[in-house]
Amino acid sequence: MRDADIRESKVTIDLSGDANIVLIGMPGVGKSSAGVVSAKMIGYDFVDVDLLIQNKYGSTLQEMIDSCGAEEFIRREGSVLGALDLRRTVISTGGSAIYSLEAMDELAANSVVVYLRAGIEELHRRLPAFDDRGVVMRDDSISTLDALYNERAPLYERFAHALIDTDGLSISEVAFAIKAIKDSIDRAR
Repeated sequence: MRDADIRESKVTIDLSGDANIVLIGMPGVGKSSAGVVSAKMIGYDFVDVDLLIQNKYGSTLQEMIDSCGAEEFIRREGSVLGALDLRRTVISTGGSAIYSLEAMDELAANSVVVYLRAGIEELHRRLPAFDDRGVVMRDDSISTLDALYNERAPLYERFAHALIDTDGLSISEVAFAIKAIKDSIDRAR
């Protein structure tokens, strides 16, 4: 397994034993699947923000995007992210969480943010039904997975304290990489 890219120079938060691990990345990279497995490995709780949004608003992500539009969905997502008050939790965000800049700044200040990155070819393989996934497109010029990837990648990079390339890795291998990041940070304290 490849080592995770830990950007220690960007980790300037208080990494006490109860700091959260926040997973960001494109839809289909394994944030929810690897998140729950890694939480079990390190003894943390697990929260899927997409499920919190669905429970709060009583509809699926796609139904919300269709009925209220991308900007309102992003506002709702930011509200849910901003209300999180968790410790020792692996948090799986939605792929569009990085559009909620204020909420992401807060999470990045109090958590270890791990960018799960997959290459565009891998994302095409993992997301054959991309249009039915509840994916936020901020404007009409972004209508393909490639365009969405190109728009979001710099934002994921901006907030990431660590990076895991998920191409060719199983969910267990990604979870072990998340655990390795936590272990590395714990050793550095």
